[in-house]
Amino acid sequence: MKSSAESNALQRIGVLGGGAWGTALANIAAAAGRDVRLWAFEPEVVEAVNATLENPVFLPGHRLDARIRAISHMGDLAGLDAILAVTPAQHLRPTLRRLAGELPEGAPVVLCAKGIEQGSLALMTEVLAQEAPQARAAVLSGPGFARDVVRGLPTATTIACQDAALGAALVAALGRPTFRPYLTDDLVGAEIGGAVKNVIAIACGIAEGRKLGDGARAALITRGFAELSRLGVALGGRQETLSGLCGLGDLVLTCSSLTSRNMSLGAALGEGRSVAEVLGERRSVAEGAASAPAVVALAAKHGVEMPICAAVDDVIAGRLDVDAAIVALLTRPFRAEGV
Repeated sequence: MKSSAESNALQRIGVLGGGAWGTALANIAAAAGRDVRLWAFEPEVVEAVNATLENPVFLPGHRLDARIRAISHMGDLAGLDAILAVTPAQHLRPTLRRLAGELPEGAPVVLCAKGIEQGSLALMTEVLAQEAPQARAAVLSGPGFARDVVRGLPTATTIACQDAALGAALVAALGRPTFRPYLTDDLVGAEIGGAVKNVIAIACGIAEGRKLGDGARAALITRGFAELSRLGVALGGRQETLSGLCGLGDLVLTCSSLTSRNMSLGAALGEGRSVAEVLGERRSVAEGAASAPAVVALAAKHGVEMPICAAVDDVIAGRLDVDAAIVALLTRPFRAEGV
């Protein structure tokens, strides 16, 4: 275990993933005075960030802090004080497998991807424990859009970590007046909130695309939060965590703006476009589409009913069209609100 002096020692930060969110977090760390290495899979991202201090592929139009150095070799992350893993959830395992050899015992790895792994139904902390057991895990999750964060607009988020000293160190390393991390030791709650809200956001987008009205979206957010809470508590998360920034807060944001990749995907589906067509024209990842089957399978494994998530999964998989999914939800039996 490292001492409380660790809060002043996380000076060199690696960010694993050069998409919009990874770039925004790299900029936050750099603006907080850290030296940052941003690993990106795309050579054009590495070249552009180093040459122009901009990521024109995933976050165009925003100048980045000069303390960011983009890299293409994962070995260049060796020896850094902490790693922010921002690789999409379904690609995290092979990425961590490559990174594991560069991580010393006790290396902090902050998991920033929001999802549940297909097949294994593993949370991201479980994937990390399997692929890099020497690492100390933390989770960063909460409401925030990359373009707002990189502009310095006020954002609050959750850092979940069971190591209190490491949690305090991460807050000190990343926190700024306009980027405010709040600590919890509930990793499960933080992970479930981030994973499930993406699926519910697709449902809200479908309602938007079908022009079902603001009342339908409010109902989906509220009943979606009930689903999120049931699964989180069943897996050992705490209700107060799920009611905070990384649960309810993230859900409200993601379900209220077409800036959300997941809500905008749902809106396109609601307008009659196909899943393949919409996803095929995007370079960025809508995590909810990939996590939906894993969320539904994990819920079934634990005996948790999640009809909204199940409807989204059916639409994404092509088992139901949008109208049939809407009818299925609207014709469910009436029940007490707390159930």
